[in-house]
Amino acid sequence: MNLKNKVALITGGSKGIGFGVAQSLLQQGIHVAITSRSSASASEAAGLLNASNTTDAKAIGIEADVRNFESQTNAVKQIIDTLGSLDIVVANAGLGHFASIEDITLQQWQDTIDTNLTGAFYSIKASVDALKASKGYYITISSLAGTNFFANGSAYNASKFGVTGFTQAVMLDLRKYGIKVSTIMPGSVSTHFNGNEPDASDAWKIQSEDIGELVVDLLKMNPRTLPSKIEVRPTTPPSK
Repeated sequence: MNLKNKVALITGGSKGIGFGVAQSLLQQGIHVAITSRSSASASEAAGLLNASNTTDAKAIGIEADVRNFESQTNAVKQIIDTLGSLDIVVANAGLGHFASIEDITLQQWQDTIDTNLTGAFYSIKASVDALKASKGYYITISSLAGTNFFANGSAYNASKFGVTGFTQAVMLDLRKYGIKVSTIMPGSVSTHFNGNEPDASDAWKIQSEDIGELVVDLLKMNPRTLPSKIEVRPTTPPSK
């Protein structure tokens, strides 16, 4: 894929992995639309991205909720109206609630599934026609929790196991249209996820820009080859 002047949508792009991916794509000359449920957060993050960008590409911020299909559809329309096309969709928005099955609430379960899994579904449903037109790329951010289960992870495991399987099925559905589909499954990443406060002690973790570099590598790969499911983990986790 010739990346210059391509257009990407990154859900949940105002911070964390999504923000790191946006930075990496901008460096390749890709225009980026980041979404957040907060209009202020989306606009602020887009401003930061543009201020640090050294290419002709630009970032825009859009208020959108991945849990709402109409919201996702409107975001895609706004991107095409503003930037002309849509070539890349990164379904990144996610959250986690962790508790024993005895203690996790119905609302926590629903929020996790609606954001992590249904959000990925709505993202591709809203953009599939645009990606057909551009022969684009759809990437989901799953997790190693999408293949490894753990105590207190019932909701999060269910959502990420779902994202992993969902993305693989979508890959088989869409490759006949020239659309490439991959899922990235990170281990520990230095973000604010689940109340973490990134600091020097997080140096051993994957950094958000590392995921951004991986997305760029996927986009640059010869189109005859598709890494459809990628596990990525810290090289050397701290000893317990």
